[in-house]
Amino acid sequence: MVYAETPLLYLLAAQGVLGGVDTLFNHELVERLPRRVEAHREIGLHSLREALYAVLFIGLGWFEWHGPLALAIGAVLVAQIAVDALDEWTENRIRVLPQNERVLHMFLAINLGAIALALAFTLSEWHGLPAGLVAREHGWLSWLLLFLGASSAAWAVRDLFAWRRLSASADTAGRPSRASAPSSRTEK
Repeated sequence: MVYAETPLLYLLAAQGVLGGVDTLFNHELVERLPRRVEAHREIGLHSLREALYAVLFIGLGWFEWHGPLALAIGAVLVAQIAVDALDEWTENRIRVLPQNERVLHMFLAINLGAIALALAFTLSEWHGLPAGLVAREHGWLSWLLLFLGASSAAWAVRDLFAWRRLSASADTAGRPSRASAPSSRTEK
């Protein structure tokens, strides 16, 4: 049986796969962002984005959010869009993106817009129902979204640790060393 929210789940799955390609290829192999101190803000945003996607993948792949809960999952998507926009602005300030990454980001942004539209229709239906979180499996699509959600959650934790390490290095790099700091003692 095909449910009304199935197109939304296909769009989410596409976002997860394309986002995974972007992360593994562009962020890890090409740019090596978790090793670059100047990328600490970008890595922090990536951690937050991955955590939000984990909620969306698992939350929408396995549940219906009825009544006021529809607003909660909608708020997660709005936060996701805000983090994506801030990430795009941040990364364009610290590095020149390769052409393939720019094209991939364009497809991800278009797909995120389609997700927002599909979710808006779904949430308008769910909002009118009695409040509750209703379990709903969508066959292999739910299992794929569970995998994508778990992967996103694991990557969020990994990037959180990288962000903490890089932020500490950025703070240290920004402070003058003791040898170069002016002395508070006067020479006699």
